[in-house]
Amino acid sequence: MRLRVQSSARGASQTANGQGAVDLEDGDSVMTVTAQGQQIEQRVIDQVLYQKMPKGQAPGGKPWIKIDLGKVAAQQGTGNQSMSDPAQSAAYAKAITDKDVTEKGPATVNGVKTTRYRVSVDVAGLPNGEALHKQVGPTLPMDVWLDDEGRMRRQQIDMTVKAPQATQRSSSGASSAPEKVTVRTVMDFTDFGTEVEADEPPAAQVTDMTGKALEQGKGQS
Repeated sequence: MRLRVQSSARGASQTANGQGAVDLEDGDSVMTVTAQGQQIEQRVIDQVLYQKMPKGQAPGGKPWIKIDLGKVAAQQGTGNQSMSDPAQSAAYAKAITDKDVTEKGPATVNGVKTTRYRVSVDVAGLPNGEALHKQVGPTLPMDVWLDDEGRMRRQQIDMTVKAPQATQRSSSGASSAPEKVTVRTVMDFTDFGTEVEADEPPAAQVTDMTGKALEQGKGQS
């Protein structure tokens, strides 16, 4: 798996890249993420995110942090979900129905012949759909590239997300209109059948940040 996430707001953009392997059945993944010139090792095991932070940046003096993505998603709905849990983003394709599907034609992805489809996914059919609806609206634009065996070779998701309330203040301190953040996530899948080996880091090397993530989410709601 390779992924690229580009976020844009107020005329500025940031890009993060990741590569690794994901088990699309049980959701576990291992990958390396590069963002803003820094590299992070990341694992997702049973919907728990583990990240090995750059040296000197991990809280608690331990190299790894962990966040229970299930608890955070239940509260916040989404966010940069594609980067935190690539299996969850890939699972969005399971909500595709025959409705609102447009065939865009043939395309070659990483040397493989595919057919590209433009779809509009009903957010209500996604996990935490109610919370997600508040952030992105009733539908989620998505493009998928399928090979001759019906396997997804590429997925592109475009979101326009309302920024947290904490950032929606003008220079005078008055509330302003909700800021919009556009997020494009592109995921490429190759080498189907690869075994994913995701192991939890030793507990003594991990700081649990789930509580802090939940507190931040409450402040943004």
